[in-house]
Amino acid sequence: MEEQQRYFSRELLRWYLDNRRDLPWRRQHNAYYTWVSEIMLQQTRVSTVIPYFERFIAKFPTPTALAEAPEEEVLKAWEGLGYYSRARNLQAGAREVKEKYSGVVPDDKTAVASLKGVGPYTTGAIMSIAFNRSEPAVDGNVMRVLSRYFRLHDDIAKPATRVHIEHIARDLIPDGHASDFNQAIMELGALVCTPKSPACLLCPVMEHCAGRLAGEETLLPIKTKAKPPKPELRYAALIEGTGVNEGKLLMRQRPESGLLARMWEMPHILVPKQMSVAGLPDDEAQDMLRGALHQEGLAVLPIERFMDAEHTFSHIHWQMRVFRCSIAEDAAVPEGYAFIGPDDREQYAFPNLFVRLLDAYFSEREA
Repeated sequence: MEEQQRYFSRELLRWYLDNRRDLPWRRQHNAYYTWVSEIMLQQTRVSTVIPYFERFIAKFPTPTALAEAPEEEVLKAWEGLGYYSRARNLQAGAREVKEKYSGVVPDDKTAVASLKGVGPYTTGAIMSIAFNRSEPAVDGNVMRVLSRYFRLHDDIAKPATRVHIEHIARDLIPDGHASDFNQAIMELGALVCTPKSPACLLCPVMEHCAGRLAGEETLLPIKTKAKPPKPELRYAALIEGTGVNEGKLLMRQRPESGLLARMWEMPHILVPKQMSVAGLPDDEAQDMLRGALHQEGLAVLPIERFMDAEHTFSHIHWQMRVFRCSIAEDAAVPEGYAFIGPDDREQYAFPNLFVRLLDAYFSEREA
């Protein structure tokens, strides 16, 4: 076992130093850069994150700059990455760093772990990558690589398995090389030991990989399936302005807390569960939408279906049927609503689904 461990650490580190990708957050040992990149990389591909990271750091180059920024600016910079609670928690953590540590991410595991939104993995990543501390950073890539290499049959969805793999990972870290080693094992999982089609012949540690030797590389790791997201059918109103608001759409801001808090969206309603399989015919759906919005103090007239769209959150799948609607020029607009045109979009943060809908609408007008 010890030889298997030494071989893994030695060959993996050698491979990484020759093959690592040039990523913007790797170009210097900056704890803030590591923190931002690791939060962005949760549930998001590296290729998607790179331009977001570069723009975000240009706009908020330090924890203090992020801490002092209006939340709306932070959400706008995050727009398109999804999982917006990540951005809010990152800013909350930056405020803690400003208040408690003079704007410098501390070289202290307990302090880092106490920051808002920083869990065990992110703590390990910051401490090891930025400060070269011998702390494990176990994400999905690492669990997959080590489950295969050591032929572990424990369910990686269970917390006890993660703890076990953290112990294994800690023992593998070569003295003085925590930063490169932890990035190396993540890199191997991302580029070679991939979920569905591991490139075993290109793997630097294939010779002693117990999972490969047993022919189980595609069966491991063991992971119980999460519950599928709950489907929800929603009817949305694309409300076109007239007169001084010609070319703009009436949008509303979401509540102060909860899903997508304070972001902007097209007004929409949840269709009762018993109707949500196929929904209603369009004329009945329009009547439902008009009645529901009237109760909100919004007098609109649905005209025709504009398009259908969908978006999956971690626990909910929205199926959105969007109707083009008209509103009288002198109609009252409730508090929390605003007419937004293409030139106004930089001032407002929208969830991904509504970014796509706005793009579709304004592109149609320009055509």
